[in-house]
Amino acid sequence: MDRTPWPQSALAPDGPAAAAILELGWVLFGLSAIVVLLVAGTLLYAAVRRHDYPTRETSLSISPDLARKLRNERTSHEKTPGAAAPIEGQVGAGIDGHGEVRAGPYGGDRRGVRWIVAGGVAFPILTLVPLFILTLRTLAAVEARDQEPSLTIEVIGRQFWWEVHYLDAAGNRLFETANEIHIPVGRTVLVRLLAADVIHSFWVPRLAGKLDMIPGKTNQLRIRADRPGTYRGQCAEFCGLQHAKMAFLVIAEPEAEFRDWARNQALPAAEPADSLAARGREVFLRTACQGCHAIRGTPAEGPRIGPDLTHLATRRTLAAAALPNTPGHLGGWISDPQAAKPGSGMPAVPLGNEDFRALLQYLQALR
Repeated sequence: MDRTPWPQSALAPDGPAAAAILELGWVLFGLSAIVVLLVAGTLLYAAVRRHDYPTRETSLSISPDLARKLRNERTSHEKTPGAAAPIEGQVGAGIDGHGEVRAGPYGGDRRGVRWIVAGGVAFPILTLVPLFILTLRTLAAVEARDQEPSLTIEVIGRQFWWEVHYLDAAGNRLFETANEIHIPVGRTVLVRLLAADVIHSFWVPRLAGKLDMIPGKTNQLRIRADRPGTYRGQCAEFCGLQHAKMAFLVIAEPEAEFRDWARNQALPAAEPADSLAARGREVFLRTACQGCHAIRGTPAEGPRIGPDLTHLATRRTLAAAALPNTPGHLGGWISDPQAAKPGSGMPAVPLGNEDFRALLQYLQALR
């Protein structure tokens, strides 16, 4: 059972990678809030403070020789034809008759330099260096290269569903499913990510970060669930008309339950239990259904462009988590798929009432 009503919330991590990402996110949020408050406070202070500029000149004593030299230079400058005349009220230093340098209102003000050093050098160093170290730690947690995966899964993104292959230690396919991934609790799982058509992005917010799926390239992501639950995943890269309805479920379950599930998934489809289901199998094999979907244990085996339906009835959703897997939704999906998911590759197959009932009976028995 989920401990949150939001199965796709990144604020409720149930895996080490997601927890590390959330920690970094909170740090970034806190630093951003501090910067915003500092900037807003500085602007407010500059807007409301009184601008009382100093009018008294400050004096700096110098040696008589240096004062005499400066007065001579000034006199020489004033006698030079074309020399610019002093501007009344000009900010700058002057020499009085007592040999003292008179500094203008801003002659000795170093506050600007201190602000530049503090805000432009010290503050970025004190914030960015720890943030860089925390980012490296987060990347290490996400990649989890020090953890040997106990299971390898291959996920292929398609418009607009997910093809899932479970692999053995040698990389050979054990069985295939669609739009639903089962993993054992507390075990690190290596997910190999591919794309069959356009760029997709694999994201389970409560378990790990997102990673793109690029045609012609294989990316790898490690995920781990620390407690049992159902975690919703989503394609996080716009991939076409039905991108928003390209979701999937990751179901984390105890080791024994996962093994039972995997053992059942590796089996071919069971023989129809009654005449109506047997007729449904014949309907499936003689219509366009078998041209797109595979059911292991029947002549409709091998690669297809649609999801494998061998154990369709064991899945919790239909159409990449767009619909719950109930008899009513399954019938609606078969009769008019474009009504539920416009732009999907599933065509409507015209069937008579009896053939439709038989096909529905057969598909519901694929457990």
